[in-house]
Amino acid sequence: MKIIDMHCDTISRIYQERKQKKEANLRENSFQVDLLKMKQANYLLQNFALFIDLGETACPYGTFCSQFTIFQEEMDKNSDLISPVTSYSEIKSNEQKGKMSALLTLEEGEACCADLEKLQEFYDLGVRMMTFTWNFPNSLGYPAEPAPFCRLKYHPVSEHAENDLMDYSRSEKGLTPLGREFLAQMEHLGMIADVSHLSDQGIKDVCQIAKKPFCASHSNARSRCQRGRNLPDHLIRSIAKKGGVIGVNYYGPFLSGIPDRGDLYFSRVKDIAIHIRHIAGLGGISCIGLGSDFDGIDDHLELKNCSHMELLAHELTKCGFHEHEIDQIFYRNVLDFYHELL
Repeated sequence: MKIIDMHCDTISRIYQERKQKKEANLRENSFQVDLLKMKQANYLLQNFALFIDLGETACPYGTFCSQFTIFQEEMDKNSDLISPVTSYSEIKSNEQKGKMSALLTLEEGEACCADLEKLQEFYDLGVRMMTFTWNFPNSLGYPAEPAPFCRLKYHPVSEHAENDLMDYSRSEKGLTPLGREFLAQMEHLGMIADVSHLSDQGIKDVCQIAKKPFCASHSNARSRCQRGRNLPDHLIRSIAKKGGVIGVNYYGPFLSGIPDRGDLYFSRVKDIAIHIRHIAGLGGISCIGLGSDFDGIDDHLELKNCSHMELLAHELTKCGFHEHEIDQIFYRNVLDFYHELL
């Protein structure tokens, strides 16, 4: 059983640990993802997101650069186990060499600072997937679950952009005109558009204007758990119809609307399987992948880390999925998606 995971925040967690003068590395750590755990579980590929929180940084581009340096250093130090990839052929080459692959992604399009030249720069550095937003409105679009703007440290380069960024009252909270330009340029370059964290209207906009398939790298089904970050049924169908892939998220509050006690939500494999089954019923088995959100979520997990994926495979078998369908969910659908787009 091979595994491809479309989203983890491990590089960003290493960055945060090092900011606090703590030791942290990718090869072996106490986090939810490290290379030895991945090797144990037979990972084929992990998407490593550089996550930018506009509530914590006044310079999203600089934060990207700092995290990219960590990614590059960790890839160089661990070249015996893993190598970065920018194309499908490189994924297959690594597999033949017995190496895992790392696909670099960006979570928060405002790292580009509204500059298409920075998008080109990020592509040249190896970024092959990008979300338009995280939890703040930005120059590209509006988020599914906006964080309180009082936390915002980032100040856009123009007064117009700042007014737009702070405007939570617009009736059409989808892609901005610049967001549409970015989508077109991402498709031109060969960078995959990721609609996780984007508002419903924003995802509708992408569905209407995208010429290529796109993904929701770490999103679940809203009809199974009423959260704005989860996808309503009609958007699951739309993404699937466009040839896209949805990576199912393991975060407890996105899996079940009922806390275990107090405000604590526990992530259970049976709930992950319920979301997978629901999405398969709407969009077909070919639209599903894995998008753990490991190291960006809490530790209240039955899947304690990436080395325990057999628990999910067993649960999916209990739910009636056949072995070849589990292979599709665990890696083949995303691999086929990358074959088409990278």
